[in-house]
Amino acid sequence: MAGGFGTRIQPLTSSRPKPMLPVVNVPMMEHIMKELVALGVEDIIVLLYYKPEVIKEYFGNGERIGAKITYVLPEADFGTAGAVKKAQNYLDETFIVVSGDVITDFDLREIVGFHEFKRSKLTITLTSVPNPLQFGIVIKDKEGKILKFLEKPGWGEVFSDTINTGIYVIEPEILDFIPENVPFDFSKDLFPLLMEKGITLYGFEAKGYWKDVGNPDAYREVHRDIFAGNVKLQIQGEMVKYPEGVLFLQGDVEVPDSLKVKGIVVLGDGVSVGEGTVLENCCIGNRTEVGKRCQIRDTVIWEDSTVGDDVKLRNCVVCNRVDIGSRVWALKGAVIAEKVKIEDDVRIEKDVVIWPEKFVESGSIVSSNLVWGERWKRSIFEGGRISGRINVELSPELAAKLGAALGTTLPEGAVVYTSRDYHRASRMIKRAFLSGLLSAGVNVVDLRKFPSPAGRFLLRNGDVLSGVHFETSSETPGHTDILFFDERGIPIDTSKEKAIERIFFRERFRRVSPSEVGQIKEEPYKILDYVESIKEKIDDKIRQPRFNVVVDLMNGIFSEVYPELLAHFKVNSIILNSYESEEKLMQYPLVKAKALKDVPEILKSTDSDVGFIIHPSGEKLTVVSDTGEVVNNHILTLLFLKLIDEAVDRPVKAYVPVSCPSILDRELKNVSVERGKFRGLSPTLLNRYYFVGDLNGRFIFPEFSYSPDAVYSSIKFLELLSYAGKTVSELLSEIPDFYFNHVIVNCPSSEKARLMRKLSEEAMERNASFIDGVKIFMDGDWILFIPDQFTDKLHIFVQSENREKGEELLEHYRKLVGSWIEEGE
Repeated sequence: MAGGFGTRIQPLTSSRPKPMLPVVNVPMMEHIMKELVALGVEDIIVLLYYKPEVIKEYFGNGERIGAKITYVLPEADFGTAGAVKKAQNYLDETFIVVSGDVITDFDLREIVGFHEFKRSKLTITLTSVPNPLQFGIVIKDKEGKILKFLEKPGWGEVFSDTINTGIYVIEPEILDFIPENVPFDFSKDLFPLLMEKGITLYGFEAKGYWKDVGNPDAYREVHRDIFAGNVKLQIQGEMVKYPEGVLFLQGDVEVPDSLKVKGIVVLGDGVSVGEGTVLENCCIGNRTEVGKRCQIRDTVIWEDSTVGDDVKLRNCVVCNRVDIGSRVWALKGAVIAEKVKIEDDVRIEKDVVIWPEKFVESGSIVSSNLVWGERWKRSIFEGGRISGRINVELSPELAAKLGAALGTTLPEGAVVYTSRDYHRASRMIKRAFLSGLLSAGVNVVDLRKFPSPAGRFLLRNGDVLSGVHFETSSETPGHTDILFFDERGIPIDTSKEKAIERIFFRERFRRVSPSEVGQIKEEPYKILDYVESIKEKIDDKIRQPRFNVVVDLMNGIFSEVYPELLAHFKVNSIILNSYESEEKLMQYPLVKAKALKDVPEILKSTDSDVGFIIHPSGEKLTVVSDTGEVVNNHILTLLFLKLIDEAVDRPVKAYVPVSCPSILDRELKNVSVERGKFRGLSPTLLNRYYFVGDLNGRFIFPEFSYSPDAVYSSIKFLELLSYAGKTVSELLSEIPDFYFNHVIVNCPSSEKARLMRKLSEEAMERNASFIDGVKIFMDGDWILFIPDQFTDKLHIFVQSENREKGEELLEHYRKLVGSWIEEGE
């Protein structure tokens, strides 16, 4: 069983599944697999789910461990028993089920022998633990028959300290009781069902060591138990005895004569250790370098890390590719995730967790967990948005603090709109956030389940000071976003972000008296104001009242109002996925891929005029032409410009990013196109334009709202199409052929400024623009370089009259940029 997400043991599982966490430099599941091979098992089936490629690449066909390995990858999370059901075709004789994330020295032969002696259909391996709350507790009689079973009890429900270890011996016919393709667990579903049907379950209480490695503390405890000799586990490597300990060398290792070894120390292949270092009860992975005069005790260090001189680590876990400077002390426990860089003279306080790819500056005292950002206490905002994993970065406690911080920046008695999508995680975080707002004396108009574009429309047209929206992230699956808006419905600016952060980090929250605590007013029917406003703006302007439209709402939050809008405008529609589904909200890439396949097929088969895909947040729009062609985002922006040009009878202005293709600029009669940055767009700027569009399917019509709104944009598209009097495919055919591409290359933050300077110098010799990034023009073609605001990436856009010239231009500058980055490294 190797499919778990390892949520409780994060961040150790950031890049690998929990069964692959190293225990004395060997993946956890390899220890139990070798025990199975020693028992005589020749065939092992590995049930995968989370990061399956990591396990497959490491174990291959199983030849290295002496068994044949078959991999089974269920297409969804079907629970423990449901996953085993997927392997039924391979299970035609007695089989053992073992979790890949436990360390045990149970004698598996005894368990199998008990099963055979009792002629059992299903045998559960049991053990006793001091705290059974995280496990299924069991009572059995003297014969071993299971009498009572309860999964993960509260302390008030505990009736035994004997627990289910997750090791089972099963006869194949038991699989017939497990349904296909539905979530089904051994403990919660199968065992009660079997007992209900009168099938006797047996429990065998095994003797020896067993540890569920469910969290970082348990991971450290396993190593302490191994070093203390509490578990019989084979440590690989050549054994070298020292006066106060034993050293295991697992390959070519460089150790000085002055090295002091205490207890048990395990060094992987390619490890080097500096003079005067003391190692005590620790394990160091392959190719890791440890400096001089270090003191490393009760610590596990994974592969490819570096540790400077005079470092003191105790009870720590250090993951892959961590760079620790000199004179760093972590004497009271720490978990340092992969790709963290810690500069010199840093002190890490008790049991701090530093998440992946963080940077800790020299001289810092790290006293709280580092989760957000790339640097210690860097901004947690990205463009007015905070994004994080639920109950990891975004916990209810943290949400309440964020609410209190926002509330403190507002006057007492101020009013804030709050809204959310329908996912339960969004609701949980919003409720916690509300408590923080109320504690600061701020009142809330809670729109409850409400589309973000509609909420932003209300902000523009109301007298509320701020708005906050909570939704499942479409950019990063598994994350939830908190979006902060000002009184005009525009993302808050950097000065507001910094004001919130200062209060958040210093915890200087305003706390009001009980009589001044804010109040909540619920107004979920405000959506009607939004709908009526669309009708007023568009009504009677769609000249051709019988458009046939195919729409995929992607299970988003506009499902309740969009069909009604289309009916009001007398549009014939086929609506797909207009129902709520939390599962699909969390699977945006899959849902998107299906929509891009389904809409064109249905559109062509029904001879419809146009297809729309409204992405779940309600901001992003995808258009499909009457011929079934999915319109690329950059072409869609040009299509809107073309539509507006055909439909309006007066000069208007449009605002697009610097990266927008310029192929239509000279052909448009009524539309004047201006280009600029898309960060911090103010109402003053937006009000100058009829249309504002980016290259990601987000379009703004300032006559209606200052926010991207896929619903309004799609209705407006139909209005413009009726005025133009042409089909979508006809309009697309009038856009000249050209080559356009957008690529992203890695560029370390430390190199961005130098790289842009190099590009600026290159541009000085040519016709160039510096409005946003560096844009170089060459004989009608151009190439644009924009460093990413939040990540170590560089965006390159290129436009050319044909593919050959465009790809040649792009390749030339990619090589040039690559060479400049290498120079810096």
